[in-house]
Amino acid sequence: MTSWLIPLLAGTATGILSAFGIGGGSLLLIYLTAFAALDQHQAQGINLLYFLPAAAAALPSHQKNGLLEKQAILPAVLAGLAAAGLAAWVSNGLDTGLLRKLFGLFLLYVGLTQLLRRDKPADDSVKKRTTR
Repeated sequence: MTSWLIPLLAGTATGILSAFGIGGGSLLLIYLTAFAALDQHQAQGINLLYFLPAAAAALPSHQKNGLLEKQAILPAVLAGLAAAGLAAWVSNGLDTGLLRKLFGLFLLYVGLTQLLRRDKPADDSVKKRTTR
């Protein structure tokens, strides 16, 4: 009867993290593959569908805070669509075990770079945009 509760909580938590820009989609993939026992390909498809409304919900807030670079939107969207299509095509030819290992290595790399990075002081233009 409560089989929907854990997925609902996982989706809510990762949605909140996504709104903060923390990478909720990556955490959702971990939940779907490690705890919900979904195939990596299925989890990636669900994650793509999950990302669309999460991004749409966060977009007005980013617009209001002046955090959108309008000149970069179209090139970024076009490059993202092309890269996503290419990556989906390539991943379909990969063994699920290899895909999981590659994703794990990617997560380790991202985690280590976040732990070891040194933040640069923000310049005045960024400070002005974020303090509105």
